[in-house]
Amino acid sequence: YIDAPTGREKGVTNVEQTLPKSPLKILHKLLIESIVDLLPTNPNAHVVFIPEQSLWRLSFPTLQDDAGKFLVEKHTIRISPSIQSLDFTRRQAEKVRKLAKLAKDILVVGNPTNLNVNMPFNNLPGAEKEAEVIASLLNTKFITGKNATKATIVEKMQSSRIIHLAAHALFDDKKGSNGFIVLASFGKDNGLLTASEIADMELKAELVVLSGCDTGLGKITSDSIAGLPRSFFIAGVPSVVASIWKVPDKSTADLMIEFYKNLQHTNDKALALRQATLTVMKKYPSLRDWGAFTLIGEAN
Repeated sequence: YIDAPTGREKGVTNVEQTLPKSPLKILHKLLIESIVDLLPTNPNAHVVFIPEQSLWRLSFPTLQDDAGKFLVEKHTIRISPSIQSLDFTRRQAEKVRKLAKLAKDILVVGNPTNLNVNMPFNNLPGAEKEAEVIASLLNTKFITGKNATKATIVEKMQSSRIIHLAAHALFDDKKGSNGFIVLASFGKDNGLLTASEIADMELKAELVVLSGCDTGLGKITSDSIAGLPRSFFIAGVPSVVASIWKVPDKSTADLMIEFYKNLQHTNDKALALRQATLTVMKKYPSLRDWGAFTLIGEAN
């Protein structure tokens, strides 16, 4: 429900210019107030939402009560496609833990260079800085620019336990595309890693972070949403962090850096994302800057 330019953006208009706060309170009243008594009082306890249909496009952390408190300020939130998916991702997490010795690498990608003239992509300095800082935190190297080719990244994904992709991502709602990640173009290879290609992989990663625009969107089906996160689930990944709108470059970099800082002190990915969100909210009060990302799947 945010109208914005295409792509992970260097600068975007303040969300208050496009989205009044009153709808967030209305949605809170419709979706949350009737279950308030059932929600945990401990803010670190998880609340798992299973969206249906258009609710996949809703940012649950940004729902606001009459006192002005956002849901993320009171609860640790994650989402799942279905009850069955909760069991599936739990079993996937157990499988990944058993395969830990086979996936020792950490893949961090930021700001790939794509020279596709038919689909120009702007430079993302925030994404590159994000990758640099996160790689330092995780004691690894990051891949950027023309080196982040599709062939290189796909190969490294096979042996990585964490995959962080700070890059453009696109989802074509009109054509029903399930989305793709924009990596570096090379020769005849356009550098576009599609959701269907990801679904055909066999990955051992415990976490994939899609730090780009609209990475959590896809074609809404009767039981779920067909997009990049589901493709990673099919490929064997139990936890995916993704966005549901077009995110700004700088604040997204800050959010992701805080997320990984928090992960160094907790195994709870949902809690780490919540804490990062609360930190970024203080610096960037606009909803656009902190409300797009959610953990889908397992937290531990």
